[in-house]
Amino acid sequence: MRAGVAIGSNLGDRLAAMQNARAAVGLIEGVSGPVVSSSIYETEPIDCEMNAGKFFNAVIEFEYNADAETLLRDLRAIEDAHGRPEKHARNRSRALDLDLLYFGHMTLATDTLQIPHPRMIGRRFVLAPLAEIRPDLVLPGETLTVSGLLDRLPPGGSVTRQNFTW
Repeated sequence: MRAGVAIGSNLGDRLAAMQNARAAVGLIEGVSGPVVSSSIYETEPIDCEMNAGKFFNAVIEFEYNADAETLLRDLRAIEDAHGRPEKHARNRSRALDLDLLYFGHMTLATDTLQIPHPRMIGRRFVLAPLAEIRPDLVLPGETLTVSGLLDRLPPGGSVTRQNFTW
């Protein structure tokens, strides 16, 4: 099943955190084939604490051969290895944030996991990198493609594609 994961970082060496996370995801048991990566985008923090630094954001996609809950557990372990506390406030600065965006055509709503990610279609910092790698993807419950969802967003929200290789 194809899985999409958003990667974000706004503390410390943002690029290194994202590179390490992408490499760690590629080593998760059940991940097969190449990990497809968008460019990295620099974005203004949204609803974060005062004076929060800019985020680096990207999306990766890969084939995964286990269940979504196991993938989420493994993504949380990667975050933990980068110093993310188990309990954390939403929309706060962090060295690493990994969000499971979609898992094939599955929809799921539990106490710990919602697929597709419930806020992704309103976030330019998620849709811009996702549209780079999967412009024609139609997410479960949507009728527009990812590119269409991105085009539908109101203007605003600085999302700048970076010109470095990661």
